[in-house]
Amino acid sequence: MLASACASPVGVSTARPRVIHRYLTQSALSSDQPSSSSLIELRRYDLMDVFDDDPDAALARLHEVAHEHGLPPEALFALAELSFLRAEANHDPGRFGAAALYAYAFLFPEEAREPLDPLDPRGRIAADVYNRALASSFQREPGGAIVPRAGGLDLPFGHFTGQAGEPPDLGGYAIRSLYAVAELDVKGLRNRYRRPGIGAPLAATLEPTPASEGQPVPISPTTHLPLTVVARVEAPLAQLRSGQVTGRIELIPTLDVDTIQIGGRAVALEAEPTAALAAGLSESRFWRQELAAFFGNLVGAPGHAGIAALRPYRGGRIPAVFVHGTASSPGRWADMVNDLVADARLRHRYSFWFFRYDSGNPIAYSAWQLRDALARAVERADPGGSDPCLRDMLVLGHSQGGLLTKLTAIDSGDTFWLGISDKPFEEAKLPDDTRELMRQVAFVKPLPFVRRVIFLATPHRGSYLAGPQIVRRLAQRLVRLPSDVVRVGADLATLGPTGTLASGRVPTSIDNMSPGHPFIRALAQIPVIPAVTAHSIISVKDDGPLEDASDGVVKYRSAHIDGVATELVVQSPHSGMQAEAQTVEEVRRIFLEHSATSACPAPTRGR
Repeated sequence: MLASACASPVGVSTARPRVIHRYLTQSALSSDQPSSSSLIELRRYDLMDVFDDDPDAALARLHEVAHEHGLPPEALFALAELSFLRAEANHDPGRFGAAALYAYAFLFPEEAREPLDPLDPRGRIAADVYNRALASSFQREPGGAIVPRAGGLDLPFGHFTGQAGEPPDLGGYAIRSLYAVAELDVKGLRNRYRRPGIGAPLAATLEPTPASEGQPVPISPTTHLPLTVVARVEAPLAQLRSGQVTGRIELIPTLDVDTIQIGGRAVALEAEPTAALAAGLSESRFWRQELAAFFGNLVGAPGHAGIAALRPYRGGRIPAVFVHGTASSPGRWADMVNDLVADARLRHRYSFWFFRYDSGNPIAYSAWQLRDALARAVERADPGGSDPCLRDMLVLGHSQGGLLTKLTAIDSGDTFWLGISDKPFEEAKLPDDTRELMRQVAFVKPLPFVRRVIFLATPHRGSYLAGPQIVRRLAQRLVRLPSDVVRVGADLATLGPTGTLASGRVPTSIDNMSPGHPFIRALAQIPVIPAVTAHSIISVKDDGPLEDASDGVVKYRSAHIDGVATELVVQSPHSGMQAEAQTVEEVRRIFLEHSATSACPAPTRGR
C-alpha cells in the first residue's frame, strides 16, 4: 500500500522517435483523429466528451465560446480542423465551407493581430484544410465536374455568398468543365509536382469561342489547364461574428501566376500542374493515333500537321517547339515537359509548342509543314515584329523530328532540287501549284526567328533500321501519302529519267532515312547556319567504343555531327530517351543558357 501510494501518476517511457513524431504531426488530413492542438482546445472548454457523443453540438458550443473570447487563433484552428473532420464524415458542404472560412481567418489575421510564425506547423495544416475544404464545398456533377452552387452556401452558423472575381485570361477560350485534381491518382509520369500554397487546384477543360480564333497557336481540345480557385474574405473575423460572410471567388491560371496578394503580402498559390497534364493526356488520342499518323490515310485517319500549345498564348515568352519522331506523338514529351514546366525559371520564360505531323510523309514535306506553321504563327502573334521573344525561338526534335528541326536552320540552295532533276528549276515544265510547292519544299531557307536547335537521337546520316530493302518496301506498300504529294510525284516524273522521283513514286520518310538515300546524304552535308546555336543529345545502350555504339535505332556515328556547341551522350534506348534524367537536365541547362542570353525581357509572375 505504501509503495502504491508513492508511485508517480506522471512519467515517461522510451518510444521510437517515429512513433512520437506521428503523434505530434497527426491531423484530420491524414487520419480520422484531430491534431493535438485541436484536442487541447476541446479539453480547454470541457468539450471532449460532448465531441465524442454529439460532434455538431460540440462545434456549435466551441464556436460560441470562441466568439465570446474574441475568436482567438487557437480556437479558429481547432474549429477549422474539427469542422473538416466532421464534414468528411457526413459529406456536408456547409461544414466544408465553415472549415475553409475558419482556416482562412486563422491563416490571414487582420492587422491588429500578429501574423502566424512561419515555422508553426498549424499553418500548413490550416492551409491544406482550407484547400481541400474549399474544393469539397462545391457541387459536383455525376462525372465529378465542379459546378457553381446557386444561392451561395448555408453554414452551420450563417450563410456564405460568393461573388465572382476577375475572370482569368484564357486567350478567348471558355471553361467547359472543372475538376479537383487533388483527388486524382496520377500514373505514367515519373514525377508528380505540387507547389504548396493557398487555394484548391483544379483542371479546366476549355472550348473555343469566336474570341479564341485570334490565337496564333491553338491549344489541344483535350488540354486540361491547371487553375487554382481561391475564396478571399475581407475582414474575416468581423464576418464570422456576423454570420453573413461574403467572399470573392477567383480562378487563377497557375502556369502564369505563382502568388496572389492577401492582406498586403504575397502568398504562394497551391498548384498541381502534373495532375492536370496527366488528365489531359489520359483523354487525348495521341496514343491511339501514333501509328495512324505514320501510315496516313491507309487506316482512314489522315493527319493534319500543325502546332498546338500547352496554354493560351501570351506575348513576351520565348517559343520552345517540340517535334516528335517516327510513329510517335507530342505525348512522348510528357515527362520532359512535366519537369520543365515545374521549373519557374522556365515556366514563365517559355511558351511550350508542339508540332504534330504524319511521320510517314517525305521528310522534306513534313519539314516544310513545320516551317510554314511556325512562320504563320509568328506572323499572327506579332505582325509588326515588335516582340523580341518570338524571334528568339528554340526548336528541339527527337529522331526524325530532329531532321525536321535541322531543316528550320539551314540554307539548302539547290542541293535538294539537284537530287530530283538535272534541269534548272526555272526551266522545269511544271503546273503552277506543283512549282510553288516544290519551291517551298526543295529550296530551304532558314527561319529568321529560330536561334537555337537541339537534336535528340537524330539520324543525321540515316537509321540502319531504315536501310534494309524489306523495311522500305513494307513502308512503301503501307504508307499512304497525301494527295498533293502523290500529284507532285507524278508531275516530277515527267521531267525525265534522272533523279530520285523518276519512277513517279514519292519516297516515304523511311526511304529518306535509309543511310544510302540521296536525301539523307545531301542533308548531312548541309551545316546549320552560323547564326543558329545547335546542340546534340545522343543516346546509346552499348558499353563499347562510341564509334560502334547505337541506341537500337540510330548509331552514334549517324547522330554525331560537327559544329554543335555541345554534345551529350546518355545511356538509353532510342524510344523514351526524352524522359531520361540526363536528357531532361541537359535540355533544362540549354533552356536556361538560352534564357540568360536572350533579348526577351523577363516576365512578371504575381497577381
